[in-house]
Amino acid sequence: MAQRFLQLSEVCEVLNISSAQAYALVRSGDLPAIKIGGRGQWRVETTELESYIQRMYEQTRTFVAQHPFADALGEGDLPH
Repeated sequence: MAQRFLQLSEVCEVLNISSAQAYALVRSGDLPAIKIGGRGQWRVETTELESYIQRMYEQTRTFVAQHPFADALGEGDLPH
């Protein structure tokens, strides 16, 4: 049976991000998660993680369409 929920450390591995970045994603609500147990451990449902990834692909496609040469110039992460 497939695993339904992931720990934040597993989310970090999937997205190749730091634990601070994963925590910020769930605290901001960008990546829906739940807190369980007495110590309030965060868990992310695998379907929510996949939805988040798909949203990021869509946002990236939109960004590239609006800024077709920004990354080629090294300006992809600069605010506009």
